[in-house]
Amino acid sequence: MSDDPRVTRVEDLDDPRLRDYTSLTDVRLRTVREPTEGLFMAESTQVIRRALRAGHRLRSVLVAPRWLPEIDDVLAAAAAQAAPVLVAEEALLEAITGFHLHRGALASVHRPALRPVADVVAGARRVAVLEDVVDHTNVGAVFRGAAALGVDAVLVTPRCADPLYRRSVRVSMGTVFQVPWTRVEPWPGGLEVLRRLGFTTAALALDERAEDLDAFAGAAPERLAWLLGTEGDGLRPATVAAVDRVVRIPMAGGVDSLNVAAAAAVAFWATRPDGGVRRPRPAT
Repeated sequence: MSDDPRVTRVEDLDDPRLRDYTSLTDVRLRTVREPTEGLFMAESTQVIRRALRAGHRLRSVLVAPRWLPEIDDVLAAAAAQAAPVLVAEEALLEAITGFHLHRGALASVHRPALRPVADVVAGARRVAVLEDVVDHTNVGAVFRGAAALGVDAVLVTPRCADPLYRRSVRVSMGTVFQVPWTRVEPWPGGLEVLRRLGFTTAALALDERAEDLDAFAGAAPERLAWLLGTEGDGLRPATVAAVDRVVRIPMAGGVDSLNVAAAAAVAFWATRPDGGVRRPRPAT
């Protein structure tokens, strides 16, 4: 065990300092508890570093001894923020969290307050709206695609899965920290908010009035909000009826739809601003 004064060894499963990390695999518990208690979990040293670069504040860090030599920068950040670094043997870590910690470290992080929609989309040209997407893996994958393909902000409806849930953060590879996001409430009243802010709303859906993505992308609106629906059923019929445009992805082989994250990536790429030229993100 390291003699580093910045770390504290824990050996008792009931140590109160470990409370943030218990039962991490209990999705039903954590998706209620984490927002209520104002925290989220960052899993892996890479994700923790991205959270720190984005300005998030650590509550604490939990790590196995063998990873300590590789996270000196994280230890320094934790010390600067007066966040304890808890070190436990891997068997105890697995008993605490419910899974084998093989990505270096976990951190409990202060959850930031959600910002108003108008603030999040100010200056944005491309926005994604996730309607009731309940799978955390899909939410994380959409954020990763948004970060890579020029989407400036993501809005999630009240019933959408939490972008800051551990699995979403992990799948996004921490890009959930670099793409501004917030919840849009009430829904579908948020469609009118987006229109007032100058966005054309476009649903990615199978509908009789849908136009092909190729044609739509050729003259894409200057400010565009893509609406993406839940797994299986897709967007609500009332939402599809209320948007400005409906778009479908042309497909072959008798396939009529893609996973929501894959479909989102195709749409983001086809309508990326400036033909994919990288540009600074709007100030957040």
